[in-house]
Amino acid sequence: MQNRIAYEYTIIRVVPKVEREEFLNVGVILYARKKRFLDIRYHIDHERLTTFSKDIDVDLIADYLKAWELVCRGGVAGGSIGQLDMPVRFRWLSANRSTIIQGSKLHTGLCHDPKEALVDIFERYVVL
Repeated sequence: MQNRIAYEYTIIRVVPKVEREEFLNVGVILYARKKRFLDIRYHIDHERLTTFSKDIDVDLIADYLKAWELVCRGGVAGGSIGQLDMPVRFRWLSANRSTIIQGSKLHTGLCHDPKEALVDIFERYVVL
C-alpha cells in the first residue's frame, strides 16, 4: 500500500431510453485528488450504439462527450463549469443524471499512477 494514492471514478454510460434502464458503457472519468489528476477516456462505437438503439443520435453523444472532455481539462474552453476547481468539476461530471449520458455510482481504488488506472478501468469496463 505504500506510495499508492486514492482515486475515484465513474463509468460513463449511454442510456438511450431512460425508462428502460438499459445502457452501454462508453467511457470512464477518473479523479485523484493528491495527484491533481482529472481525466476522461471514452470510445464511441457507432455500430454498437445504433444496433442497441436505432433512434440514437451518435453525433450528439460525441458532442456531449467532447464537452465533458473540455470540462475535465478545465479552462475557458470548458465553459463556466470548466473554470471551476478540479474537485467541483469531477463532482459535476459524476453527478446523478436522468439523461441519455449518465455516470455510474462512484467507485474508489488505490494506484501508483492514475493515468495507468484510467487506462486499466477503461479496458476492463468499456472496450470489449
